[in-house]
Amino acid sequence: MNNVQLLSKPAPTSTIKPIELYIFIDPLCKNALNMQTMLRKLQLEYDHYFTWRYILSTKLASLNTLGRRTKGCISGAELDITHPALPSIAIKAAELQGKRAAARFLLKLQEHALLKTKEVTSYSALIEIAKESNVDIEEFISDFGSKEAARAFQCDLHITREMEIEEVPSIVFFNECIEDEGLKVSGMYAYEVYVQILQEMMNEQIICNPLPTFEELFLRFHTLTTSDVAAIYSISTQEAERELKKRMLQQKIERLYNDEITLWRRKLN
Repeated sequence: MNNVQLLSKPAPTSTIKPIELYIFIDPLCKNALNMQTMLRKLQLEYDHYFTWRYILSTKLASLNTLGRRTKGCISGAELDITHPALPSIAIKAAELQGKRAAARFLLKLQEHALLKTKEVTSYSALIEIAKESNVDIEEFISDFGSKEAARAFQCDLHITREMEIEEVPSIVFFNECIEDEGLKVSGMYAYEVYVQILQEMMNEQIICNPLPTFEELFLRFHTLTTSDVAAIYSISTQEAERELKKRMLQQKIERLYNDEITLWRRKLN
């Protein structure tokens, strides 16, 4: 396998799970969605072995004008500001409320980006997305305009530079021994490659969890694409769509779509 390097871990992390994944993404890049599909399946089958964190890797060239316009943070008065780095800073602001809040925000952000229902690089649109994500909106607005969120994003960019990540998405696998080097895998590979790496890093036979039912899947991941479902269950997109349509007729899920993509979302009663 090409594009694999050994790296030192930036800082020790205490966890009961022996493997930690650093996942480098540009949150609005199409390949980030492919990585998310793979990660979801890996979580379903093997998350008893690993924890993970996203490292946001927006291109550095796009940050210069933002810094000049905002002087390092975002003013709440600049409701019309639009910049490609804003979604990443917004994710870090949500993350200050916890990993789950950040995950909900990222999912809703990607949903609007895919469906093109909001201009997701706009400050005001990101505030609306935060409201839809059920994060504490007052805290989010305060954090979005704070130095803490900007510093958290700069920290991600620093890690990206330190680990010489030149291609996103990429994943670095670390084990629980801080002295051991991490394994950097640049770009996207087949799902089986990541399972093999996990197996090799555990140095023992790993046990695969059974996949959930469709209903259980939508309890865990509220919004999925047809490709997500097909990849998770290793079935064709035609089979996945047939099963999804059945559940739509049963009013268990609903379909959101435009000319380019279809999303399936758990229907809330």
